[in-house]
Amino acid sequence: MKLGLLLLATTLPIAAFAQDNSTTVNSSSEYPNTFSSGSANVQPFDNKARRFRDWSISVGGGPAFMTHADLTSLRKDNVKWGYNAYVSVDKQISHAFGVSLMYTRGETKQTGQLAGAAGKLAGVATATTQFDQIALMGDINFSNLLRRVDNHSPYRWAFHGYMGIGLQGFRTSLHDNNEFRWSDAPKRVPLFIKQDIDINSIFYQGGLGIKYNVSKLIDIEARTMYIISGDDEFDGGGWAGPHDYDPSTPGSKYNMINDRRSDNIWTVSLGLSFKLGKQTSHLAWHDPLQEAYYKTNVLENTATDFVVCEKGDADNDGVCDDWDRQLDTPAGARVDGAGVALDMDLDGVIDLYDKCVTVPGPVENNGCPTK
Repeated sequence: MKLGLLLLATTLPIAAFAQDNSTTVNSSSEYPNTFSSGSANVQPFDNKARRFRDWSISVGGGPAFMTHADLTSLRKDNVKWGYNAYVSVDKQISHAFGVSLMYTRGETKQTGQLAGAAGKLAGVATATTQFDQIALMGDINFSNLLRRVDNHSPYRWAFHGYMGIGLQGFRTSLHDNNEFRWSDAPKRVPLFIKQDIDINSIFYQGGLGIKYNVSKLIDIEARTMYIISGDDEFDGGGWAGPHDYDPSTPGSKYNMINDRRSDNIWTVSLGLSFKLGKQTSHLAWHDPLQEAYYKTNVLENTATDFVVCEKGDADNDGVCDDWDRQLDTPAGARVDGAGVALDMDLDGVIDLYDKCVTVPGPVENNGCPTK
């Protein structure tokens, strides 16, 4: 029944448009792309027409770990905790898709050890990475996109997916007990690397989050992200020039502990979103399919009395008085659609009294010819 009502609602305007030969295409300089028969509710889409909030500002933070790299934060015997904090400006494009401009700052701490004699001499190396990232990120609201049509429960939890690209800058330091330590004799210093934010420092990120609609003003979200740095220097393990991967050249080869050429991090955060605007609800929490089904449900349960003849049919000719052009039709007379008694031969004598229905004649002769 609901499907039938939806189909009826969408096909009736098309059918009416196709059958109405008087329909004209209206266009104007104000709405150059508007084509309407005049019955459509066409209006400019401006701030007054917006029904939902679609801008928000989000902040959050949590731990960060260097995971897939030469030096890592998660080891069997030790976990090095870092942090990440972010702020973003979010724009909801539709009920299921949004974009964010996001700034993230964080720090990771990681350790690693070279193999063989070099590892015994240097011990366990410790590195720190401080990073700043600017990213453009897409947001897919899976809960809204995949919500069942028969799910009428309160919509307060939402599962989100994220994917983005951006630019990053970082500063790293590496300390060990051999080559990269503070020493005057021989003269040695830790390894410091600095990468400024530029076009050569592109990174990628993806992740998942779950949001809870606290109120019309605030959402709370738990989010986890995986960041692909695309840089083998990101963990502080050393420079990434061609000779740095040549075992025959001098120097500690921390970047050869792992075959990966991209040091990646994992972040977990808890954040708040502040929804901006005067509207009652945010677009991300609106389910358009549920709105359509609500309207069809209202139609199904609304009793409307259809009055055929509001003024009745005084002459009982079968034509309502609302549009009857002859309200005193004689009983038994056949009438046309306007309620007028039929006179087939147009001689002024209605067929009820006409003795010669198909041949004109005077009234005095009951509608028959005199000769």
